[in-house]
Amino acid sequence: MSLAKKLGLLGFVCVAVASCDDSGQIASRANSDGFQAKYVASRTALETGKYDKALKGYARLLEESGPHEPRIRLEYAHVLLRSNAFAKAANQAKVLASQEDGAARAAALSVQGTAEHEMALAALRNGASGPEPKALLKSALAALSEVVKKHPSMDPVGSLAKRKAAIEAQLK
Repeated sequence: MSLAKKLGLLGFVCVAVASCDDSGQIASRANSDGFQAKYVASRTALETGKYDKALKGYARLLEESGPHEPRIRLEYAHVLLRSNAFAKAANQAKVLASQEDGAARAAALSVQGTAEHEMALAALRNGASGPEPKALLKSALAALSEVVKKHPSMDPVGSLAKRKAAIEAQLK
């Protein structure tokens, strides 16, 4: 992934996570179960690029996340995306998008669309043709189109719109 793509992805992730910020609610959870400490450790690992540690932490947090499950699942999907585990990131995001609406759904669709686009690009680089890459591109386009149309504030620098335009060009 090019530096420009990585920076665009980083910007998107920051906006998407900030847009559904419930860290105050997470911080208010009782410390007796250690959830807050585990969350802070996982979040810090994500922010500092220690993705292996973040993946393990968020996977454990999902098991005990209770009402914070959407936020934890979104952050877990972000770590998967940053770790180039695109299929897993897309799957986690699809689960969340199917359960949420509003900004939470848009954040999940952003991850899903980005992951599916990256999967399609990898397939095309590896010489794949036919229905699989095209289906991924179409799904990515649908996800990103919804975000750009319904939640333009989630794309303040236009990186999702640019990705959407690239997908449209690839489908022609």
